Amino acid sequence: MLIFETLVQYWQIIILFFTVAILYSSVGFGGGSSYLAILALTGIAFTQIRATALLCNIVVVFGNVYLFYRQKEIDWKKIIPIVICSVPFAFLGGYLKINQQFFFILLGFTLLFAAITMWVSKRIVSSEENNDSSKPLKNGLYGGFIGFVSGMVGIGGGIFLAPLLHLTNWDTPKKIAATASFFILVNSLAGLAGQYSNPDFYIDWNLTSILLVTVFLGAQIGRRMSNNYFTPIQLKKTTALLIAFVSVRILWDSFF
Repeated sequence: MLIFETLVQYWQIIILFFTVAILYSSVGFGGGSSYLAILALTGIAFTQIRATALLCNIVVVFGNVYLFYRQKEIDWKKIIPIVICSVPFAFLGGYLKINQQFFFILLGFTLLFAAITMWVSKRIVSSEENNDSSKPLKNGLYGGFIGFVSGMVGIGGGIFLAPLLHLTNWDTPKKIAATASFFILVNSLAGLAGQYSNPDFYIDWNLTSILLVTVFLGAQIGRRMSNNYFTPIQLKKTTALLIAFVSVRILWDSFF
């Protein structure tokens, strides 16, 4: 009966999560920023929003990482410096105790930045140029900064990392997608571990379990759809508009 009541109460959220999982998994992402955007408008406790988004991220990108590993698209030598620096900072960001107003201000600016980077990334994702000039120290700085912010907000960070790697011609688009998927997975796990270590950690498993099943099913569909019905650019444009709207609304409510 309790599950039925939850389905009735949150059916809009469940449908939105299902749609996001389909769209993002088809291009190798987890959808954490969109999950946050959806949950931020529901009135759910902000301490639960971060954990729920990270758990959904993990479920969606795990399958993508496995497929990229099977296809030998993961370049471990280039990924390790990014991950080594990002994981501890993601844990620290997730562990930090932040108040509700600061969380929503940080979330609003993070989502707005994500929306802008997604909107302007048309020329980035279409580039096939491979410039293997990245250095371990620079990769580590990228990973540490993105991991820390992602851990605090409650996303995997791929939405920031992928455009950055495209801009610097880090590698081929497919290898960048593989790197972003692995980055999302490990940082989501680290951020979730940090949140769990915090005494204020709380999560409503009744709702979260339904959302996890929802995004799992959506991810299975999305991976099979691949890019046959829509392009990554179309996905980025549509999602960028949604995230920008939500970020502006969050910032407006936070400041005014």
